[in-house]
Amino acid sequence: MTEQPELSPTEWVRTQTETILEQGTTDGVQVLDRPIVLFTTTGAKSGKKRYVPLMRVEENGRYAMVASKGGAPSHPSWYHNLKAHPEVTVQDGDTVRDMTAREVDGDEREHWWTLAVAAYPPYAEYQTKTDRLIPVFVLE
Repeated sequence: MTEQPELSPTEWVRTQTETILEQGTTDGVQVLDRPIVLFTTTGAKSGKKRYVPLMRVEENGRYAMVASKGGAPSHPSWYHNLKAHPEVTVQDGDTVRDMTAREVDGDEREHWWTLAVAAYPPYAEYQTKTDRLIPVFVLE
């Protein structure tokens, strides 16, 4: 029996996820008219599966997860989940794939950060709100 992933306790995130699950696709679910992707991670401590809808940042079949948390001073909880369990399920449209995440740095991070800001310009503002360098994970 497969464990059902948990929905976010944050209402607008939970609503987004429920819409994707009801439709069977991420198509048409957007933030500021920009597409999103639904990731499923594994809890670092609990081991429970958790849904994480994020902005769609994709290049040549690879995806990025940007741990912005809106520019908050701390990382989102899913950051710690990826560090402990880098195996992620990615749903883009109605296509679902298993991928592995790794945190990137240096020139590779800068490349993906540029793609992320192009995909969702508020990321640039979020970086100005925090002293931490917003982490970027690439999924392959």
